[in-house]
This record gives sequence, structure tokens and C-alpha cells, in this order.
Amino acid sequence: MKANDMLNQVKELLGMEVEAENVELAQMKLENGTVLEAESFEAGGEVFIVTEDEKVAVPVGEYELEDGKMLVVTEEGIIAEIKEGGAEEEEAAEEEVEAEEEEKVEAEYATKEELAEIKSMVEEIKAMIEKEEMNADELGNVVTEELAAQEKTELSEEPVQKVSHSPEASVEKKMNLFSQKRAFSTIDRVFNNLNK
Repeated sequence: MKANDMLNQVKELLGMEVEAENVELAQMKLENGTVLEAESFEAGGEVFIVTEDEKVAVPVGEYELEDGKMLVVTEEGIIAEIKEGGAEEEEAAEEEVEAEEEEKVEAEYATKEELAEIKSMVEEIKAMIEKEEMNADELGNVVTEELAAQEKTELSEEPVQKVSHSPEASVEKKMNLFSQKRAFSTIDRVFNNLNK
């Protein structure tokens, strides 16, 4: 039993007159065929989606009606406004956005004069780098020749020492044994048994 029916029964029992409220709701269809229902399709009115079982408040968004108008809902279930010719306005807005994007793209690219200037700068930089590389290569060759000659003279001047190995000679290791006369603890006994 619905709440309105229960309220009407309570009013009858108390002897209050039950006024029959007959509110006729207007219906409109969206472009996709969904049925919307409202007391009147005006700004500020409540609007619902009609389903088989119940009525659901229309979610926030813009909806195109069958007659080409746009229904704008900014608060769930409340009509904000109804626009005329929604599809045409959207197309005009999209064209404006595309024109603005094209202007931005054109502004991003350099002109022919700017490209020529950039090209000349790049060529100058390449020439400078090549000169520096040639100077670095020549300098590197001279430095490596000088280092090689210096190493040869240093190595030839050092006396050669002979190294011999004698396995018969043994080195005596000195070991320090600490706390050999202390009493064994439990852990000492465990380790002693493990090592056997």
C-alpha cells in the first residue's frame, strides 16, 4: 500500500474530507525514445523518466527532445532550461571551436622567414662544432703521443726485481685463545655437541 493511500484512509477514519488531487502530467520523448514526465516542461519544474515500475529523477545533463529542443538539467530531477534548436547551436559552437583551434595551430608553426633564420643558425652551430672537434682531435693525438713516450722512458728506467716462491718455508701463526678456563653455559654445551 502506498503512503498516499494510507494517508487517505487515516483521513477517512478521522472524518476529514479526502480531496482528490488529480494532477495531469505532461509527457515528452527524448530523441532516443525515452519518455519524460513533468507537470509542465518549464524552468524550475520537476522532471522524471518513466519506466515500467517507477519514475526516476532525470540525471544532470543535456538531453535532446524529439522536436529538436534541448532539455538542460543542472540539478537532479529539476529542469534548468529548455533551449530552442539544440543541434544547430551545437554545430555552430563546434565550428567556432574548430576555427579557434586552427588559428592556434597556425600560430604555433613558424613562418618561412623564421624557418630560414633557424636554418642559418643551425648551420653556423654545426660549423663551430666541426672546428672544435678538429681542434680536439689534433690536441688529443699530440697528448697521447707525449704520454706514450713518457711511459716508455719511465718503464725502461725502473730496475726489475725477481720474485721467487718457496713452498717449504712455513709461517707460524700466533693465535690468541680467550676464555678457555671459564665454565660452560647451556649454549656452549649445545654448540659443542653440534660440532662433534
